[in-house]
Amino acid sequence: MKPLVLTGQFYTQLDEKPQDYETSAEASTNKSNLVKDTTEKTHICNVCGLVYYSEFSLLNHLLVHSNEQNSVCEECGRIFKEKRYLVRHLRVHKSEKLFICNVCRKSFRDTASLKSHSQTHTNEKPYACDICSKTFSWRGDLRRHLRIHTKGKPYVCEVCSKAFSDGSNLNRHLRIHTKEKPYVCDVCSEAFTDGSNLNRHLRIHTIEKPYVCEVCSKAFNGGYNLKMHLRIHTKEKPYVCEVCCKAFARNDRLASHLLTHS
Repeated sequence: MKPLVLTGQFYTQLDEKPQDYETSAEASTNKSNLVKDTTEKTHICNVCGLVYYSEFSLLNHLLVHSNEQNSVCEECGRIFKEKRYLVRHLRVHKSEKLFICNVCRKSFRDTASLKSHSQTHTNEKPYACDICSKTFSWRGDLRRHLRIHTKGKPYVCEVCSKAFSDGSNLNRHLRIHTKEKPYVCDVCSEAFTDGSNLNRHLRIHTIEKPYVCEVCSKAFNGGYNLKMHLRIHTKEKPYVCEVCCKAFARNDRLASHLLTHS
């Protein structure tokens, strides 16, 4: 059925497909009956004369004329059922940040964000692990920590079935299969699968060694290299052979040793 437009006292058919349709028509001053449903199923607002194909669209439009008219955003026309939702929405347009931290004066749009931020000053850690009692400032950090106990690794590689505790590690792993190397060195054009490897590589060009041993002052270009070096001083040997119980400071040296048993 073609949509109808009220012109004077007559309806005119338009060559368009049936759809939610609105147009200007002569408004009625009688507000006691806001919805006028004609025999042709055309729904007309008796306040402003707009015509709609569906009753749902008209009822939604009538919110503008109802007692909730103060809940219409003047910036974008969005309608809210309650004024408090409109007030919160208006901050999007005005960029208002009404909740201010008493410590650093940083401002936030809502109390929840301010409360989360305040924990950075108080060192408050309200989220505790029920298993080992370790505490965290953020619920998300606790959730990630719990995977240590549950060995929860819900992110599984579809290629080799290796599992990961979070999606970012899975995405990084997938580049092994896809051979994707999106991180490219601007100096020599060598490409890498992740940004951390690129950052380590860049130190070859800058001769930067920011990781310094506090015992002997030897410097390294990567944190892993410093960690391995520190075991010289601590005598730590966390990698143990399951065959003969010989211990090693590095995993690659344990791997080489295991060849002697094969």
